Amino acid sequence: MTSLHARIVGEIEADILSGALAAGARLPVEQELMLRYDCSRMTVSKALGELARRGLIDRRKRAGTFVQRPRVHSVVLDIPDLAQEVAARGQAYAYRLVERRIRPPRDAAERALAGAGALLQIDGVHLADGLPLAAEQRLVSLASVPEAADETFDHVAPGGWLLHHVPWTEAETRIAAAGAEGAVAAQLRVAAGTACLVIERTTWRGDAGVTFVRQHFLGAHYDLVARFGPGAR
Repeated sequence: MTSLHARIVGEIEADILSGALAAGARLPVEQELMLRYDCSRMTVSKALGELARRGLIDRRKRAGTFVQRPRVHSVVLDIPDLAQEVAARGQAYAYRLVERRIRPPRDAAERALAGAGALLQIDGVHLADGLPLAAEQRLVSLASVPEAADETFDHVAPGGWLLHHVPWTEAETRIAAAGAEGAVAAQLRVAAGTACLVIERTTWRGDAGVTFVRQHFLGAHYDLVARFGPGAR
C-alpha cells in the first residue's frame, strides 16, 4: 500500500510534470495540505522535502513553497529512445536481456548513485533487424526508482522504460572510442578489438541519482548527431 507521504509526493509531482502547476507557481501552505490530506505537519513536511530533493520545488523560508524553475542548460545531446531510433531507420528493434540482479554499490561513484538503497544491475543487447547494435550495462538506483525492482526487463529495454516512467532533471554524457573486449565483444558477436562508440550517461532527479549506463555501439553501425546554433531544434 502506498504511504500517505508518497501519495502527496506523487500527486504534486504529477501536477508539476503535466503543467497543471507551472514553473514559479506557489504551492498551498502546509496547513492547507494538512487539511486536504487529513494528515500531520510532519507528513506534509516529509513530502515537500522529497519534492525539493528531486529538484521540483523551492522551499523559501517565510515566503512559501514554489514550483522550481528549470535550470538553464545548453542542451547538446538529448537522451535517445533506441527503439524509436531503430524504427525510424526502418528496422525492427528488439532487446535481449543478458543479466539482471540487485546488488550493493561497489565504489564511491556507485554509492553516490545508489543513495540509501541498492542498485539494480541490468545488462542487455539492443538489436536491429536481429543483429546486435549495442551492448548495454546499466545501474538503476532503487532508492530513486523502487518500482524498477518489480520489472523483469525480459523484453523491455530499461532505457525506454525509464524515459517513460521516471522524470529526470539533469544528465551528464561522456563519449569515447574503444575496442570491444570480453563479454562486450561476445554480446556484439565481433572480434576483440572491434571499434566501438562508447556512451556513458548519468541522470539525476534533483540531487538523487537515477541511473548510470554504459553503451558500446558498433562503430560501423551507429553515429551520433548533435545540432548547434540558435536555429537548432
